[in-house]
Amino acid sequence: MKINIPRLAFLFSLLYNKLDFKNQSLANSFWKDGKAMKPTQYLACIFDLDGTLANTLESIAYFGNSTLAAFHLPPIPAEAYRYLVGNGADILMKRMLSTVGASLSEEELRKFREEYDRRYESEPMKLVTPYPGLHELLSGWKARGIRLGVLSNKPDNMTRYIVRKLYGNLPDLVRGQREGVPKKPDPTAVLEMAKELCLSPEQILYLGDSGVDMETGKNAGMDTCGVLWGFRDREELLSHGAKYLVSSAKELEQLVKTS
Repeated sequence: MKINIPRLAFLFSLLYNKLDFKNQSLANSFWKDGKAMKPTQYLACIFDLDGTLANTLESIAYFGNSTLAAFHLPPIPAEAYRYLVGNGADILMKRMLSTVGASLSEEELRKFREEYDRRYESEPMKLVTPYPGLHELLSGWKARGIRLGVLSNKPDNMTRYIVRKLYGNLPDLVRGQREGVPKKPDPTAVLEMAKELCLSPEQILYLGDSGVDMETGKNAGMDTCGVLWGFRDREELLSHGAKYLVSSAKELEQLVKTS
């Protein structure tokens, strides 16, 4: 059988180009539920703190358990704190007490919270670490003009202190829980931040590690990205409306188009 060499070379060329195009497409995409998705241009990213920018699980467990001990109550395994945090310090106190089967009067609960705050504020960076690759990622985004914010249900003074220690002046705005401002998932605080950045919600990506975070972004009309390195799991993030999921700083960089 006579082989048509020019035609065969032409067919190989077509196949190569097709495969190369596919590979280039995948290189410029990220994954959600097994599907390749294109990167998106956002002008700002607003992050949760605990479990998103900072690994504070061991820290919160340490101060929580030392406070329990001060009231002659048993400790809680550190892993259990994954599901106790996320709705602010007052709710954390009640969940801790419920977990150990303790019931305190309103006055005792006030003293319990005061003791926790005193201990936490004495060493807020104890056992706190940043997640790998995020400082470098935020530095690169900052240099390219992407605005950065942090919004947490942690008390405002501790939020600002930890963010400053881990990320310096990289974030343009940092907000924690403040008196008179509703906690997440109420969108009031994050919409105020959008206004300060002079951006519409559609131009901002909200990132976090919990269902509360996904609801916050959704309630504000922002796209949401769930991070899988934090305290909660994929199922919680998806069930609360995560548009995207990422498992590393590198995947997050691929998601947010910066050029």
